[in-house]
Amino acid sequence: MPAPRLIGRDLACRRGGRLVFRDLGLELGPGEALVLTGPNGAGKSSLLRLLAGLTPPEAGTLTLDGAPADRELLAQTVALLGHETAIKSVLTVGEQIGRTGCGVDAALHAFDLLNLRDTPGRLLSAGQKRRAALARVLASNRAIWLLDEPTLGLDASSQALLANAIEGQRARGGSVVVATHAELGVANPRELKLGA
Repeated sequence: MPAPRLIGRDLACRRGGRLVFRDLGLELGPGEALVLTGPNGAGKSSLLRLLAGLTPPEAGTLTLDGAPADRELLAQTVALLGHETAIKSVLTVGEQIGRTGCGVDAALHAFDLLNLRDTPGRLLSAGQKRRAALARVLASNRAIWLLDEPTLGLDASSQALLANAIEGQRARGGSVVVATHAELGVANPRELKLGA
């Protein structure tokens, strides 16, 4: 599952009538991790939404292996985890992860959730919800992960599980873009600072 090469050229994004960033370029290849840094409001979340195809660029181009990255192509290629976990209160952990693809047991194991498989979302702590959402990303088998502040609510051992999952994604040829203020604990990530 090598990730396609994601290239953004001269990207600009407008949210709520405000130009968040412009003239932004990025390139992400198989096995790479790109960390987005910068102050609050610099456009990290906006960039992730743009890369996921949820927000059209105000200007610039986005391609996957040279093909225009339209919303449909991006939906087949990327998995996005935003600030909200989107964990449904009535569904069990296993049901929420099983709705996204295959490899449910492996994803549950990767985030230490096997013992919570039959637990409904309403009974999970904030950290457990975050781990379940991350397990859903893993189970999606998407080539590119887009993670917005994925360490929110995670204790040190859960952060180590996240780092292992990211390195596993990279080892499979996938790629990862992470917006974070925290140290991820992954090898040789590239950094893109927004708002500089």
